[in-house]
Amino acid sequence: IAPFGGFFASGVKRALKIKDFGDSIPGHGGLTDRMDCQCVMGVFAYVYFNNFVKHPVATISYILDKVLLMDSDSQVALFTRLGYILAGQDVLPANVVAELNKLPVK
Repeated sequence: IAPFGGFFASGVKRALKIKDFGDSIPGHGGLTDRMDCQCVMGVFAYVYFNNFVKHPVATISYILDKVLLMDSDSQVALFTRLGYILAGQDVLPANVVAELNKLPVK
C-alpha cells in the first residue's frame, strides 16, 4: 500500500508541474516528499482498524435502531424470546410467560 502514496504524490507534482513540494530537506524535497507514503499508510491503517479490528460498542440506542429495521414478525419473535429469557432469570414475574404465550408467533 505504501508505494501508492509515492505514486499519488508524484501524480500531484506532475499535475502542478513542480519538482518537489518544498526545500526543507536539500536534495530530497520537502517534508511532504518524505512522508507521502506514511500519510497513505496512516489513512489505510485507520480505515482497516475501524472496519475490521475494532469491536463496535452495542449501546441501547444502537440495538433499538437495528430492532426497528426488522419486520414486525421478527420484532414480536425477539420480544417473546427476550421475555422468556428474562422470566427465566426471575427479572420478570412468572405471569409474563402466560401473557407471552398469547402472542401470535409465526
